[in-house]
Amino acid sequence: MISVPARLTSPSDIENLANALREESRAAPRSVRVCIGTGCAAKGSRRLYELFLEAATQSGEDIRVEAKCVGCHGFCERGPIVVIEPGEVFYQRVEEPDVPEIFRETVLGGRVIEGLLYEDPSTGKKATKATEIPFYNVQERVVLGMNGIVEPTSIKDYIARDGYKALVKVLTSMTPEEVVSQVEVAGLRGRGGGGFPTARKWRSCREAEGSCRYVICNGDEGDPGAFMDRSIMEGNPHSVIEGMAIGAYAIGAEQGYIYVRNEYPLAVEHLKVAITQAREIGLLGKNILGSSFSFDIRINRGGGAFVCGESTALMASLEGRTGEPRAKYVHTVESGLWGKPTNLNNVETWANVPAIINNGGEWFANIGTEKSKGTKVFSLVGKVENTGLVEVPMGITLRRIVDEIGGGIRDGKLFKAVQTGGPSGGCIPAEHLDARVDFDELTKLGSMMGSGGMIVMDEDTCMVNVAKYFTDFLQKESCGKCTPCREGLSQMLHILNRIARGEGEVGDVEELGTLAEILEGTALCALGKTAANPVLSTIRYFRDEYDAHILDRRCPAKECRGLFRYEIDAEACKACGICLKNCPADAITGEKKVPHTINQEKCTLCGTCWEKCPFTAVLKI
Repeated sequence: MISVPARLTSPSDIENLANALREESRAAPRSVRVCIGTGCAAKGSRRLYELFLEAATQSGEDIRVEAKCVGCHGFCERGPIVVIEPGEVFYQRVEEPDVPEIFRETVLGGRVIEGLLYEDPSTGKKATKATEIPFYNVQERVVLGMNGIVEPTSIKDYIARDGYKALVKVLTSMTPEEVVSQVEVAGLRGRGGGGFPTARKWRSCREAEGSCRYVICNGDEGDPGAFMDRSIMEGNPHSVIEGMAIGAYAIGAEQGYIYVRNEYPLAVEHLKVAITQAREIGLLGKNILGSSFSFDIRINRGGGAFVCGESTALMASLEGRTGEPRAKYVHTVESGLWGKPTNLNNVETWANVPAIINNGGEWFANIGTEKSKGTKVFSLVGKVENTGLVEVPMGITLRRIVDEIGGGIRDGKLFKAVQTGGPSGGCIPAEHLDARVDFDELTKLGSMMGSGGMIVMDEDTCMVNVAKYFTDFLQKESCGKCTPCREGLSQMLHILNRIARGEGEVGDVEELGTLAEILEGTALCALGKTAANPVLSTIRYFRDEYDAHILDRRCPAKECRGLFRYEIDAEACKACGICLKNCPADAITGEKKVPHTINQEKCTLCGTCWEKCPFTAVLKI
């Protein structure tokens, strides 16, 4: 087992170490990779790893077996995931009793266990490798390329796969301006939501007055349903660290900060380990690899305030002040953290940088569209068959993501909308499913790229309720500093609540539009300025649902309580008595072999009968 030197003092040291580590990895003919990303860990994958490790240790076979834990593969719907080498055999939904069989049959015997393979529901074909699964076929994994391969707590594993090679390249053969130029050629835009050109921001920070500069990684991912940055930090923290070090070299910074949500304990743990490892061998700290470049990183944990995802609020929090935004006329690249020039990018943006330096800016620019280059990581959740983490080239259509990667809508339901861009994004209907996913196209449709949340909705989703949910979230997360956001969101939520209760009035929709204009034009930060997107997009594409709630006192999706009723289909009812026994309001009557009925005056619309009926005889009317 090769040990990492106490400190790498020259570029040749890391190159020699990488070569030695690659030789060592080739000497291990068998390996078991167990996903311990948050999704798989929630299903017991850490215990699976322990069992595989125990089996490898106790095996009497004269074969070296390596068991290691890895980051998120992305196919969260099918976790826990275990991959066996050689052969890249992909096992899904693995449970503890499966471990002995996998170890005996596949690890030692080289035989595939059919029952643990992924089976395509449309063709019935089983896939032995991940590359044979439709979920992965459409993806192009740049940022997530080493997720599921490297052990996140092993710097040796990262270095063996060309980790820190990009940092060596910039320190030995590139000037800071050449680094910025490569990022500019790549056309990289910020993946945190705004889509601002990364190179332009870097150059502005480097040219700002002052000798002290900072770089910050924004890991404060607060969007409901989003887990892109979390999975990168958990699964490949060294890619973020390397990207930040390269950015610091280009900008002229010696100190960096990673601001992570405290609700991400695994990400914090892995980042701490990675930073310590990098510091111990001389990839962080003073005179990195014997050069004149010095740079170090510190982790700061946020308290869970959504508004701290905004750059100036985040910096205020880093300084120990209340996380509130400030006016944008003073740019953070000129006066940011402690009044010094500061460059902030999110996790995914930093993680793209090593690949751009290693492969060249033109390589990255050849992926995607004219104005939106590269790939984008999305968390695909909601009413699709395959939920998880996906990375796709910019310009792919929404339809391909939903149908080919997501596997279509669950339970044979119809697609209704997809919400992109987090709580400040918009809802895009079926008529625009063939729209390209890029910064500009999504904005035209009344939504946004955002950090990468993508929530799919089916025909049973009430769009008024969706607008109410996101407005409620943003109203609670508003810092309250500016009146338009503090009062405007409260008023919007009040109107939406009335509409959802069937108490809406003619003119409410127009009032929502007026409030939205005020928010967009006068709110202090992006949270307030974009807060009305969910409301405006649902009005734009689903105005008929608002009218049904207001004029007919009816919820077409049958989701808003009080705007529909439950009835029992006499022909479908088997008179089993299950609904009668479970009804908490005693609103159901009926005898054996006689179809049951619901007393509408007693019914509280709790939905218990609808949930419990095994024959789908209870209908929403």
